[in-house]
Amino acid sequence: MSAQEPSSYLSGLRAQHLHPTAENVTIGLVGRGIAGSLSPLMHEQEGARLGLAYKYHLIDFDQLGYSDSVLGDVVQAAHASGFSGLNVTYPFKQAVLSFLDELSPEASSIGAVNTVVFGSGLKKGFNTDVWGFAESFRRSLGDVRKDRVLQIGAGGAGAAVAHALVALGARNLDIVDKDLARAESLLSRLGLDQVSGRALHENPADLSGYSGVVNATPVGMTKFPGVPVEPDGIAPDQWVADVVYFPRETALVQKARSRGSAVLSGGGMAIFQAVRALELFTGRAADVKAMTKTFEEAVASSG
Repeated sequence: MSAQEPSSYLSGLRAQHLHPTAENVTIGLVGRGIAGSLSPLMHEQEGARLGLAYKYHLIDFDQLGYSDSVLGDVVQAAHASGFSGLNVTYPFKQAVLSFLDELSPEASSIGAVNTVVFGSGLKKGFNTDVWGFAESFRRSLGDVRKDRVLQIGAGGAGAAVAHALVALGARNLDIVDKDLARAESLLSRLGLDQVSGRALHENPADLSGYSGVVNATPVGMTKFPGVPVEPDGIAPDQWVADVVYFPRETALVQKARSRGSAVLSGGGMAIFQAVRALELFTGRAADVKAMTKTFEEAVASSG
């Protein structure tokens, strides 16, 4: 673990940015390999537009040298230090549940949290990933066929994506995860009255029967390069979606596009989940167009 304990580190971050005249909002993103995240930029620019002294910190366990075992200490230290809340990303969206006092109905149903709000002495967990993925899907892929979908990954992001796919109209969903029990558990939480499907330990050899494929794993991130499924098995009449957005387009998305498939990168989900999270943190309406512009300009400037 880092030489600096979470309590002193986070209280120091909070104290650096206190503004004497404006409403102070301090947020942190907890995860691993998150140096490329655009969440700080989106949140801080929208916070400034709202007239807030808004500061968003990356709490990267890799850079800080923290072990997973201090997750609870980080959550408690942020709460005690006066943070307004936390966003949570890979690999902590499910593990964080153990350190919260209350869950929103949606987060409880999904079994994963990406947004924690501190208020009234409580640490309450929410999930804005479901709406984030669904809204991005609706805007970018429209009314593509969803009669049979293959989802890779049943972790924290996968749980949200699966619920979003059901809400979008998917009625047959096969879920692949190395932890077969986790995939089975996710399918059971979705409800057999809403969706049928299989839990699989590995990708099926033949992808031709699927309307689309979703990557809900970290594979493709800068930290975990590669592809989660063989792109050569994807046909032009199938769509491909990815939750990863740094790099801005994964190898899977690039390859699928080159084959003529409709694609959805993780950028839209990142924007829309951030919109909902900021509204939870501040109690104020966020400007979707402004946050989208901030994201897109940052992507363009990065080349």
